[in-house]
Amino acid sequence: MKKFLLLFLTLPLLSFQGVHKFYVSVTDIEYNPETESLQLISRIFTDDMENLLKTRYSEEIYLTAKEEHPEVDSYIEKYLVGKLRVEVNGREYPLKYLGKKYDNDILKLFIEIEQVAVPQRVQVQNEILTDLFPDQKNVVHVKLNGETKSLLLSRGRESGLLNFSK
Repeated sequence: MKKFLLLFLTLPLLSFQGVHKFYVSVTDIEYNPETESLQLISRIFTDDMENLLKTRYSEEIYLTAKEEHPEVDSYIEKYLVGKLRVEVNGREYPLKYLGKKYDNDILKLFIEIEQVAVPQRVQVQNEILTDLFPDQKNVVHVKLNGETKSLLLSRGRESGLLNFSK
């Protein structure tokens, strides 16, 4: 009886322990020599991006295919331009936001950087969601000629340099 009473009294205390949420995005960058472009796909939890867009732009934003706010793509593009930067061989290139796709609880963002020389050095600054979530981690994978190098970026370490020169 005492064990049952102890469990009964302890259980409510355990239920108030907040579940720690893991904040992460993954951005894959691949060089396409045929089009001389970098192709980027960023994967972000849909609810995290929705919370950010609501905080920054409008409480009426919902990231679902059925209830999507008409300005969502322009808000996402505006946010990305301020939070994601890519330099190739010491030159910063403009991002071209192509669109998005919902994949269960993940939002895939498609971005392209055009007219890029073969990368020797790629510097990425990724501050996506770090302004809203202090624990946000942004993983970046850069693939060039079959070789993949990665960065782990976070608040306080928002950029990193990858060297592909031989």
